[in-house]
Amino acid sequence: MTADLPQTCTWAQGDPLMQAYHDREWGVPVRDPRLLWEMLVLEGFQAGLSWRTILHRREGFRRAFDGFDPVIVADYGPDKVEALMQNGGIIRARAKIEATIGNARAFLGIIAAGEDFADFIWGHVDGQPIVGDGLAVPTSTPASLTLSKALKAKGFKFVGAVTVYAFMQAVGMVNDHALDCPRREICMAPLSSA
Repeated sequence: MTADLPQTCTWAQGDPLMQAYHDREWGVPVRDPRLLWEMLVLEGFQAGLSWRTILHRREGFRRAFDGFDPVIVADYGPDKVEALMQNGGIIRARAKIEATIGNARAFLGIIAAGEDFADFIWGHVDGQPIVGDGLAVPTSTPASLTLSKALKAKGFKFVGAVTVYAFMQAVGMVNDHALDCPRREICMAPLSSA
């Protein structure tokens, strides 16, 4: 009687990896700065592609980009870019690879300025997730446009308003789980102030 079981968001159905991502990560508020940066990078690589494509290569991205350690990535030079262009485990788009290196430097610049990356990101939603109506899911919002502009001002690339909105959904800044999705309520728990 599968009809009696709670439904998950339709985009995650039919692919075990997508389902696991939905059930464990998507929409869960993330406060870890390094994980926020990783998700921003992955969403940048998604631009023009599907999340399924990126998710199925996520481990390849982690290996290729040294575990998404921004200190290491910021130090990449032309030889590393060329090596990444030959790596079949990732999306081999030179502009996105170079943007990732620049974004690592921008991330480190925020830290060097004494700012916490998580506070910078979450400050654009007053520290708490925005709860969508569960019906119409936009591709961008005024909040994603504002965060996109703020990231660009800090030197980030591949952070347009649509990419940033997908990032906001992924890291729980926006709760866009469907109304009948059991994860909707779980992801509504307020963030602790600690």
